[in-house]
Amino acid sequence: MPLTDHIRNKLSQVPHRPGVYLHKDRFGTVIYVGKARDLRKRVSQYFHPSRRMGWDLKFNALVEAIHDLDWHVVKSEAEALLLEGKLIKEIRPRFNIDFRDDKRFLLLKVNLNDPIPRFTLTRLRKEDGSVYFGPFAHSGSVRRALTMMRRKFKLRGCRPMTPGEADYRHCLYGNLKNCTAPCIGNVGREEYLGQVKAGIEFLKGQTDELRGELEGEMKRAAAALDFEKAAQLRDAIADLQRATQKTEKFERVPYTLPVAMHPESDMRELGRVLGLERAPERIEGFDISNISGTFMVASMVSFWHGRADRANYRRFRMKTVTEQNDFACMAETIRRRYGRLLREMNPGPVPGGEMGDRIGEAAGEPVEAGGADVGGLEAPWLPRAGSKARMPDLILIDGGRGQLNAACAELKALGLEGIPILGLAKEYEEIHLPDRAEPMRLGLDSAAVKLLQRVRDEAHRFANTYNAQLRLKRISESLLDEFPGIGEARKQALLKRFGSVQRLRAATVEELGEVAGFGEKLAGELKAFLLARQG
Repeated sequence: MPLTDHIRNKLSQVPHRPGVYLHKDRFGTVIYVGKARDLRKRVSQYFHPSRRMGWDLKFNALVEAIHDLDWHVVKSEAEALLLEGKLIKEIRPRFNIDFRDDKRFLLLKVNLNDPIPRFTLTRLRKEDGSVYFGPFAHSGSVRRALTMMRRKFKLRGCRPMTPGEADYRHCLYGNLKNCTAPCIGNVGREEYLGQVKAGIEFLKGQTDELRGELEGEMKRAAAALDFEKAAQLRDAIADLQRATQKTEKFERVPYTLPVAMHPESDMRELGRVLGLERAPERIEGFDISNISGTFMVASMVSFWHGRADRANYRRFRMKTVTEQNDFACMAETIRRRYGRLLREMNPGPVPGGEMGDRIGEAAGEPVEAGGADVGGLEAPWLPRAGSKARMPDLILIDGGRGQLNAACAELKALGLEGIPILGLAKEYEEIHLPDRAEPMRLGLDSAAVKLLQRVRDEAHRFANTYNAQLRLKRISESLLDEFPGIGEARKQALLKRFGSVQRLRAATVEELGEVAGFGEKLAGELKAFLLARQG
């Protein structure tokens, strides 16, 4: 695509600073996340004519799809790498390959309440009373720095939670005098805690003394023409600097669901092409998700003034449909959603059957964070959605004529046939209306179609996410049901602690033993059981 005035204006604002950049397509969806030491230079390279003459088909496809970009400035290249990984995991852009798995950056942790505390590497931060350091962008550097720290402060590196005399006989750390061996009483616990606290201060950045020693030794090695040793010491100093460098912790990614450049204009255009009396301020979109008739679920997303309003999302697990039937699933969802809404607006008997499940009420899971997304390039003014129950101005059904007819029949049974409703079919983005035999085709460049696509895609994402959560929960539970000697309380404790079967498999015997109801023996048996069923 040619370099538009909008992109050219954005490029002129990108700073010469480290950070991450986000490319977006014409729907406002993030399609690629990258990092850079110099944002201006890196982002500009995408639009150089010479780069687009290459044979990299993926790169050319990415550039053709870019219609907008954002960036976020950080303090260092290491922070840019950490933020890039977190954004890719959360947004999952389609052009990114790396960082899409569940592997995380390394952390260092130590629990001062342990009988003999030790520093260990982990990838998950837990509420277990430990002191955590990181995450670290360079895993090799932090591993080498940990070895250096253990030698300097004579800290243990053995694996047992509470080592004893039998462990010491085979302990390399103790025999090489790299550890003060508190396990056999060479030093008391308080004295050893002093060593551990010195290590904590070291990781907090108190490294001047050790750095000075290493630099002096490096200079002496260079003067003696022992350049190999000098290079090793130089690398050790670099590892030390990387491991103790302060980095920002990106607990909450400063990025929300992308919205259109002009959501208000899109909303007004949609109202015009549909012939509505006024622009649809509140749009509710529905989608069905199931795999071969299992875990049949539906989602409802809510958009307020063209922006996603997550506080009013709903999701449903089918109660009356027992086999794969998208039409019946859509009918049940519409009946439950608007049956409940009528009850909220008019207390008393209302036709329509059972009420819809609010997130967190039936499933016991938290509501998605955040309220209405109010980003975009227009004025930040946005009317309050309000907490009072109200009918939507437009209902969007993901599907064609069949799904639309099923939804219309349920609305009529509830006396709500006056609510505007449409179906959006994916293949040609055809808009099906109840009173028109032929679908409308407005074209992919239509602002109204873009708004409908955003609602439909968000409903699709939300439904698939719920379906995946249920499948993962079933896999975890069924696997644990096969393990002999585990009751419901222990199973729930494991699932609450680790969350998924993947994390459960990755846990060490020591971590399994920390779960309520598990001892060292049972934890070892569970670990062996999980490994045996890994394939």
